[in-house]
Amino acid sequence: MSTATEDGTEPIAVVGLAGRLPGSPTMEAFWRNQRDGVESVSRFSTQQLADAGWPTAMVNHPDYVPAAAVIENADHFDAEFFGYTREQAEISDPQQRIFAECAWHALEDTGHDPSRFDGAVGVYAGCFANKYLPLNLLANARFRGSMAAFSARPYNDKDFLATRAAYLCDLRGPAMTVQAACSTSLVAIHLACQSLLGHECDMALAGGVALPIPLIGGYPVVAGGIFARDGHCRPFDAAANGTVPGYGVTVVALRRLSDALADNDNIRAVILGSALNNDGSAKFGFSAPSMQAQAEVIATAQAVADVPSESIGYIEAHGTGTPLGDPIELAGLTKAFNTSERGFCAIGSTKANIGHLDAAAGAAGFARAVLALEHGEIPPSINFDTPNPALLLDRTPFYVPTTARPWPRGATPRRAGVSAFAVGGTNAHIVLQEAPTPPPSPPNPRDQHVLVLSARSEKALADAATNLADRLDGPDDLDLADVAYTLQVGRRAFPLRRHLVCHDRAEATAALRALAQPGAVNTADDLNARQVAFMFPGSTSHRPDAAAAICRSEPAFAREVDRCAELAQPLLGYDLRGLLFPSTWDGPQTGHDDPRGLPAAAFTLQWALARLWQAWGVQPTAMIGEGDGEYVAACLAGVIDLADAIAATATDAEIRSHAGATGPLDAHATEFAAQVARYELKPPQIPYISQTTGTWTTPQDAADPAHWARHLNEPTRFAKGLRTLADEPGRILLEVGPDSTLTDTLAQQQTAEQPVALPSLTPTHGSRSDLATLLDTVGKLWQATADIDWDAFRGPSRPRRLSLPGYPFQRTRYWIGPDSGSYQPLGLEETSWTSRSLPS
Repeated sequence: MSTATEDGTEPIAVVGLAGRLPGSPTMEAFWRNQRDGVESVSRFSTQQLADAGWPTAMVNHPDYVPAAAVIENADHFDAEFFGYTREQAEISDPQQRIFAECAWHALEDTGHDPSRFDGAVGVYAGCFANKYLPLNLLANARFRGSMAAFSARPYNDKDFLATRAAYLCDLRGPAMTVQAACSTSLVAIHLACQSLLGHECDMALAGGVALPIPLIGGYPVVAGGIFARDGHCRPFDAAANGTVPGYGVTVVALRRLSDALADNDNIRAVILGSALNNDGSAKFGFSAPSMQAQAEVIATAQAVADVPSESIGYIEAHGTGTPLGDPIELAGLTKAFNTSERGFCAIGSTKANIGHLDAAAGAAGFARAVLALEHGEIPPSINFDTPNPALLLDRTPFYVPTTARPWPRGATPRRAGVSAFAVGGTNAHIVLQEAPTPPPSPPNPRDQHVLVLSARSEKALADAATNLADRLDGPDDLDLADVAYTLQVGRRAFPLRRHLVCHDRAEATAALRALAQPGAVNTADDLNARQVAFMFPGSTSHRPDAAAAICRSEPAFAREVDRCAELAQPLLGYDLRGLLFPSTWDGPQTGHDDPRGLPAAAFTLQWALARLWQAWGVQPTAMIGEGDGEYVAACLAGVIDLADAIAATATDAEIRSHAGATGPLDAHATEFAAQVARYELKPPQIPYISQTTGTWTTPQDAADPAHWARHLNEPTRFAKGLRTLADEPGRILLEVGPDSTLTDTLAQQQTAEQPVALPSLTPTHGSRSDLATLLDTVGKLWQATADIDWDAFRGPSRPRRLSLPGYPFQRTRYWIGPDSGSYQPLGLEETSWTSRSLPS
């Protein structure tokens, strides 16, 4: 689809969803419940309500309805994850706490880590009235007498909802709390779109949260009120008598469509247009709806979207199920659609399932419409039997679906509208369209993939493994390359890390379930790699066809091999790739009798591997080379350029071959020094150890041809140099070659601490493929906190970002109750209040 409408307005992509809604701890569960027609309204016993602190006389009153749509564990929070002390968590409005967690999950759902996101991320959000401060904290004498009372406002006031989330998630774009009563969160989504279109930010979170205090409770039925006497919300039904209070949180993540397409984001739907207005005073009263204003806001949004009404197949209505509100809403929709066609557009409201979420209602309805577009299904409208006669439904473009039904594409893409209207008259409407079909991904040259997981605790890591295994075990046809990429670039890397190298989903699922077993995550031997050192084993470890698979799967490696081969061709007179990969080489089989060929080929392989590691972000802080492996180290350090390094390697080999027949190497050292003197030698840019001295190469050594000649006629001090390299604490030694010669040597060294050494490729007698070993070492380096450039690591492939399970928060109950009554679940003796000041 085009990324701009005719007037130049760019559509907005919905790239992330997160929420905790009644009966639904995740968005996946929310959609299942919507599709299956589940009503998530809880009924409470008199004892439950009394235990929560409600007066017995109230809950026993005949006009009291003991029902609401609530979420579980709304008083729990992962304080450690967000760096909160216990005291800070306890004085925080639960709305701010669960909104922050949901904002984090929405960011993860985008497949972008905000710490690496190239752009500003904004936050637009609103909340229900804060009840925790007046009903709990200020009703607690111990709290009132503590210095904490003076620190509580930023943790409770509406003004700080969006900015608190921006602070906790380290977001740098605009952060604005939005308040417009029942339309708050849909207004927030509209404002986020405007911010993106105005380039005030490059991604925006938008949504709302609503929680009551106490966290469970019913409601009194008041004459002229909006709440249902029977505890059921029945939008558009003849028996409709009001709505039911509902509570929860929803956050959506948005980007400009062009940016989302460029980054291969998981686009769930597209916002084509949106609009806001207010009723003004032309209505019966402040809290009454206005048909004319509702019609105008819907028509305006459709005009902005530049789509005909007939192309819209579903409306997620405000749908409170009131005898007055529903007919006015349907009349406004009918006027806005302005068509003679009848019964083509489904209409429904998630309030029937989860109640009226007040400030969070619009975002919840928005999420329902997005998921309907994404899944190509229209969810049923529950609690509906007979249309309200005042709707005149058969004279409108609308029908009420009572069962889930497929939503096939017609002449136009699937489209939906979402409405939210508020007491006070602020109306919002958004026009959505299904996501564009993603282009086919080019084949991934790797047949194995690195999956990475990290967390702040062993329990969280085990939970993350279980959740991901469950996701991979599901019915969705997930590409493991997409899963791996999303985990690599779309998740914050925490200190406790694990990795897996897997061929397919079945292997990944089994490995994840093993990782989730009790005791599987043992942190005793975890490493903290402050630096990585490269070790080059030289030509003595070379084996034909080593890294042949790497050359096929890793273009960055293949480019360096080709570059070296082209530079060596004039010197050798043949293509050294025939020596590197003889089993797959289709050119002339030459050079096997040339003593220069194998060392030049070994140099090429080790140079290409080193450059591959650097391309992936692994930069050596030190190096060492054994034998002619030192020429690779010198070249990588910038002492000698690549063509000269290849020439020096070949000359060294030729001299040693001739010396074997004609006498000692001393006679040839002067010849070699003369050749080196013709090269432009520079000071090392990366420290490396010379096997001639067993210590660090100085700028004077690097520029002295005589120093280079000493390689030929002096005993090697490589073992000493290796000990010097290994004695540095926290250093990981990476063997950049085709075997594990140096890795095995290190295991036998007597050093200050046991060095950690890793191979790049599979040892000669190993059973794994070279690619598996290479990828496993990538994972081990990342696990040891080395930086990996995952975007470079993916190479030319174009993996998609997926919606994967978010961080498994390790929640604990944080609560302060009032002094009087039974609404004091923890008891004052279990709180930590003192008279000292709390951190702000």
